[in-house]
Amino acid sequence: MQLRSDSFQHGKPIPSEFAFAKPGKPVALSDNRNPHLAWKDAPAGTRSFVLTCIDTDVPSKPDDVNQEGRKVPADLPRVEFAHWLMANIPAECGELSDGSCSDEITPRGKQEPFGPPGSVQGVNDYTGWFAGDADMSGTYLGYDGPCPPWNDTLVHHYHFRIHALDTASLALNPGFTLAELRSAMAGHVLAEASLTGTYSLNPSVPA
Repeated sequence: MQLRSDSFQHGKPIPSEFAFAKPGKPVALSDNRNPHLAWKDAPAGTRSFVLTCIDTDVPSKPDDVNQEGRKVPADLPRVEFAHWLMANIPAECGELSDGSCSDEITPRGKQEPFGPPGSVQGVNDYTGWFAGDADMSGTYLGYDGPCPPWNDTLVHHYHFRIHALDTASLALNPGFTLAELRSAMAGHVLAEASLTGTYSLNPSVPA
């Protein structure tokens, strides 16, 4: 199986138009468009696809995050942050155009994000990140792009993965979590392909 994008190359920086935030003073909101993705060579017997985008470089402790005069050390243990979860993508679908599923920031989150017919999208981790924020708190479904800490000394890696499944659908409702998705997928994955992009909001840490 192969996964590619016309928006960025594997191992290279993701353009800011596909991010939630871009460099500013210290940051500014960005276009938050989903990148183009295309996949092919799924194995025989593929009946649907699952798409995920996970940042694996999120600080495990928030103490220094976005704090003036402080830095998030590169050796701090890191955890996952889900940016996009989509299941039940029809087997005949092999491409998503840029901006087709997200083309702006939606305060309090997208409730009915666009996707291929029959697909269902899960909750991303901005739901927890914005909890308690009077202007932004809500349930964030679908794609919301990169917004790493602007004082992080480690470049972040965003892993887009397409999974070919042997079932036409998973029993998931809109707003499912990453843990629920992984549980539902268990035993159904025939193959997968990945594409990784990088992003940083720290001007001293080139992506």
